[in-house]
Amino acid sequence: MRMKNNTILITGGTSGIGYEFARQLCEENTVIITGRDQEKLDLAKKELKNVHTFRCDIANSQEITALYTQVSRMFPELNVLINNAGVMKKIDLQEESDLINLTQEIDTNLIGTIRMSTQFLPLLKKQKRAAIVNVTSALAFVPLANSPVYCATKAALHSFTDSLRLQLKNTDVKVFEVAPQFTQTPLIDAYESSKQNNINVMPVSKLVKIAIKKIECGISEIKPGQSAALKMISRLSPRFALNMINKSA
Repeated sequence: MRMKNNTILITGGTSGIGYEFARQLCEENTVIITGRDQEKLDLAKKELKNVHTFRCDIANSQEITALYTQVSRMFPELNVLINNAGVMKKIDLQEESDLINLTQEIDTNLIGTIRMSTQFLPLLKKQKRAAIVNVTSALAFVPLANSPVYCATKAALHSFTDSLRLQLKNTDVKVFEVAPQFTQTPLIDAYESSKQNNINVMPVSKLVKIAIKKIECGISEIKPGQSAALKMISRLSPRFALNMINKSA
């Protein structure tokens, strides 16, 4: 999948991995980013070349429908969807009683991505070459106990991505998964003890550069840095992997 001369929609594009995808891709592609915060969208538009912005909370199905209506009309050539938007919380299941807080990550990370993928699929299938890129996490393979819902959503999204790829195997829509290791983004603030857990933190620019290169090489499951090792260890010795990740949690 050549990552040039595309029209690309990136959810959660105002910070972190989504912003970096936009930054690295915007000079040779038409890039559209979404986010919930209009001020952050306005700032990204000032900072990045040729970037178009739309406010959208992907946890809201009506906003996804409205986004699709606007984007399909203004950018009928859209051929790449990068599902990056995500929420991460540290939750103590013995203490948390707010059911909305408990499920917010599910609404955004999992349900939102599923809805975005299926909503935009008809438009993507009209293109001669197209791709859906789902950003999951190394924690899809081994959960970190202090973020139980986040890890569960990423594990479910990993499974959904595998199924989606198989269902689209006879189409021109390629499906990729990017499963980052711990990456230097705002989400890392949830992990004060990441170094104590023997997990290196990868610069976000390096992570995205690797992901783009592997997408161009047609590698469907992209596991940068320690992600590949973590998945392998989890298969060989699940209990060891679980204890290794959570020893300081």
